[in-house]
Amino acid sequence: MGDFGRIAAVAAALLVLPFGMASAQTPDAAAAPTETPAPAAVAAPAPVQAACATRADFRVVLDVGHTAKSPGARSARGADEFDFNLRLAKVIDRALRDAGFARTVLMVTEGPGVRSMYVRVAKANELDANLLLSIHHDSVPDRFIERWEFNGRKESYSDRFKGHSLFVSDDNVDPKDSLKFAHLLGEQLKVRGLQYTPHYTESFMGHYQHKLLDAEAGVYRYDTLFVLKKSQMPAALLEAGSIANRDEELALETPERQQLTAAAVVAAVDAFCASQPQKPATQIARARPRPVLQTAHARRHLRRRTAEASPVAVVQSNLDMH
Repeated sequence: MGDFGRIAAVAAALLVLPFGMASAQTPDAAAAPTETPAPAAVAAPAPVQAACATRADFRVVLDVGHTAKSPGARSARGADEFDFNLRLAKVIDRALRDAGFARTVLMVTEGPGVRSMYVRVAKANELDANLLLSIHHDSVPDRFIERWEFNGRKESYSDRFKGHSLFVSDDNVDPKDSLKFAHLLGEQLKVRGLQYTPHYTESFMGHYQHKLLDAEAGVYRYDTLFVLKKSQMPAALLEAGSIANRDEELALETPERQQLTAAAVVAAVDAFCASQPQKPATQIARARPRPVLQTAHARRHLRRRTAEASPVAVVQSNLDMH
């Protein structure tokens, strides 16, 4: 990834690496679930040595995927994806603040999913942020779903795939920097022993098939993802792992796995921040071009959508909202 060599080298040196995690695999048949694994001893993340001199001004928006009313996928044991997303986002938020990114914003959307997309993008664009990371957890297409009984209830699962994945949109206002950050994050996840899932390249995924832009870091192209396409800042979406996989669901619930992912995000954000022009966040954000709606009808449609959408809860330590 020619442009990324120098940046990846900075990122790789930022933290002491914890112990590795299991690699992604695609077995031919579903394996029986194991007992809750005893987590391997994971060293506490070492403090990130400052690479970015403008951390205090650099704003990251952490978008918690889905809503309590539209909670996304269901896990193998019947838990909502939204709960996984919120839990991980809170850990990442705390890690970023502890590392000096005090202007980080944790964005939680309420209400129906489709309408909430409009308001979450509008709110993110109002924040004059340098970067948006949307937090999700993965499932599988319906054709791969199997049934099992857990706690006396029939639940759905698929042990066929595991691993994380990253997505960017070529229609984002800054696709180059979106890909740069996604590459950095994918590399930081990899050096911590986490592996991405390759199954999105396979033809059997149908309309869920996506082009792999970065085979080293596990970054896919997904142009139509609304939050990536409409955000007026570099943006990436992280599927932190598959909650449909019975073993990976258990791993994703552990504080060790969440801290591992959070440490990777902090290192990637720090390296990305260091690569940016040395300007305050608001100057960088306002320098980016803003799309102009071409018709009065389009403007009315967007205003109506935004007005109908449910509010966004923004959690922020210093409350310096713009």
